[in-house]
Amino acid sequence: MSTATPSSTAPSTSTNQKPLKHRSVVSSFIFKLPPAYFSPPSSSSSSSLPTTSNFDPSIQKPLVALFKRSDKVSTYTHHYAPISGSIDSTDPSPLSAAWREIHEETTLTASDLKVLRQGKPYTFSDESVGREWTIWPFAFLLKDPAGDGGGSEKRIKINWEHEGWAWFDPLDVRDTEDFGGVPKLKESLRRVWFEIDLGLEAGKVLAEGCKRLEEDYVSGARQMAGDALRILRDVIDKMDDGVLYGENGDGKEAKWWKDIRMAAWHLWKNGRESMGAAIMSALLSALASVEAKVFQDHATSSKSSGKQLKSTIVSILDREISARPLTNDQISRSFASYISRNLPSFNTPQKPLSILTLSESSTITHALSHLPILLPNSVLDIRVLESRPLLEGVSLAASLAKALSTELASSNDRQHSIIIYTDASACHATRGVQLVVIGADRIASDGSVSNKTGSLSVLLATQYNAKEAKVVVLCDSEKVALPGPPEQHVVEDQGLEQVTRVWMGEGSSKQIRGAARTVLNFAHATRFEGKKKEKKHEEKEKTQVKVEVRNVSFEWCAGGLIDAYVTEEGEWNDENVKKKSETLQGLEKRLFGPL
Repeated sequence: MSTATPSSTAPSTSTNQKPLKHRSVVSSFIFKLPPAYFSPPSSSSSSSLPTTSNFDPSIQKPLVALFKRSDKVSTYTHHYAPISGSIDSTDPSPLSAAWREIHEETTLTASDLKVLRQGKPYTFSDESVGREWTIWPFAFLLKDPAGDGGGSEKRIKINWEHEGWAWFDPLDVRDTEDFGGVPKLKESLRRVWFEIDLGLEAGKVLAEGCKRLEEDYVSGARQMAGDALRILRDVIDKMDDGVLYGENGDGKEAKWWKDIRMAAWHLWKNGRESMGAAIMSALLSALASVEAKVFQDHATSSKSSGKQLKSTIVSILDREISARPLTNDQISRSFASYISRNLPSFNTPQKPLSILTLSESSTITHALSHLPILLPNSVLDIRVLESRPLLEGVSLAASLAKALSTELASSNDRQHSIIIYTDASACHATRGVQLVVIGADRIASDGSVSNKTGSLSVLLATQYNAKEAKVVVLCDSEKVALPGPPEQHVVEDQGLEQVTRVWMGEGSSKQIRGAARTVLNFAHATRFEGKKKEKKHEEKEKTQVKVEVRNVSFEWCAGGLIDAYVTEEGEWNDENVKKKSETLQGLEKRLFGPL
């Protein structure tokens, strides 16, 4: 832990003492895991859990590294601690500070470690050292801990801030004097190690659930929010009945209620961050339903057994999950009503309704598939961008073709049209359209929308080629995020693999495949993790030229480019979005803030 000058002060609780100096610090726990920690993913899973090289076959249970602070540091000498240090003003984020401190104190880098998860920050005071600490906990996983020569573990070289280090069972760590840890050591650890509070079974369910969400690059935000609800339900189902009880007799909040909310917080923060708005909104709605039922029903909250209480909570979540498919029906009806009001002349057999969209959204698929049913006179001219690199638009077009060709949708003699355009021809695709429909993975409080990259190009081309066209965001209201500018949200780059697979595919010419290999070589890419990179004949050029492949998944479209947001609650404008965001903020502060 460095000894940087504190950035602020906090008032002391005693009038005879100096004000406490405030410091924000990162606390990074390094773990190594046995092979059995994560269950193998199912064959149908779209995600991948950590590779076998990230596990240590020589151990039977997880271990966490704790470092004994030397007598050269300013506080807590000779006490066990994680890798800790101040968050400097030059650090872009707490996570950046964590990586910096780890390298300074152990020499380890991202080639040796991967981020396992983050914990919820918290603050406490220690008058014995005149400090008020804000702790930002992180968990890192040691890569290849048992590799050749001892793996990454052998590369740990402590600096002057530590006099030694050792591996511990996380469940053996205590906030006691005889254990010899820094203050709140267990409190920091429990915020990244679920098993301490939830137990082994429930903790494992949550850990695997977070990894599935984090590494799911196939499902949309709505599907992932539903998955998060199912994971939370399974976590609660695996919790020990003995720890599920009503309000404490001393009037304090029940521990089980804190544990459930913390599990939900982790699903939000340690799932796939770009989908966090929908996941958070769905979880907060479910928690509010649990709160209303359990705590407003005195008999349930004070007299129920742990088994009864668990059954009640699981039933509430089951109802939340089972009700989700109905949302798409409500959005589809809202969409049809919007077209009837705003584009009435195109709801006739004589004038096809030209609609342009991209990517693949379950909500958009459902709405477009049901338009001929909800608007029986309509004839659809649907234009779809292929949406590289994963070509989700092709999948959307296939789904629509099947749906629109069914007997129910084609009960008249009119014929619908579907045209797939390359992404590069997006400008051409906008000519003559009456309606542009995009989805949303996140809606900022100012009305800006984050959606599949390519959306902004479509909206700008529409302004140029089809000024009278309406631009509609079709999504459920849970996509609205907490207040804040779009810039504060994550920019997700999914790496070069998705892109280069297309370059190297059978459809590419020999020349393109050769060029792709050259680009990969210049980009220092390798398809074999853990193997040393072989020297190539282009090595001289590699030292002179830096080549990168960017695969940014989502981009922001300003609210001013959008005419309406069509949700399960009807047609919204930017004021509706702002109010929803503020309501969500209040719920988030109440349910997650005190944790």
